[in-house]
Amino acid sequence: MADELSGIRILRRRLEEMDAVMLYRLLWMRSRVFNGEQHATDDDLDGRDLEPSSSLMWAQRDGLPIASLRLLDEDGTTVIGRLVTEPEYRGRGIAGALLRDVLDVTEGPLVLHAQAHLADWYARFGFIVDGPEFMEAGIPHVPMRMTR
Repeated sequence: MADELSGIRILRRRLEEMDAVMLYRLLWMRSRVFNGEQHATDDDLDGRDLEPSSSLMWAQRDGLPIASLRLLDEDGTTVIGRLVTEPEYRGRGIAGALLRDVLDVTEGPLVLHAQAHLADWYARFGFIVDGPEFMEAGIPHVPMRMTR
């Protein structure tokens, strides 16, 4: 897996700190995957990227984003959302490296809505299912939590 991660940088920025071109590339990647590939019924651009506590974290290779996620702070709990990986980079440990970096740079509890088929993947990082399955954007999800 080390070879898969060579040349990859992980960055985190608040919206106002971001270059417009990189922001566009990140949002375009999310839109292509969530709305195009997965046919999510809700708009990816939900306004939450504009919240004061919001930041985007992404992995990039050769200056181009290959995976990203969004972090929000809700009363001391970190909310992870919009985790996405470019199709050609899936299965290479990149999303896992991104998630491990989140665990390194945040404190306190974390929550997320996992696509139901990915619950076991998140469990490998210490997340536990915290409620029943529900539909979000037309896709089955489960709430997950990590308390630390």
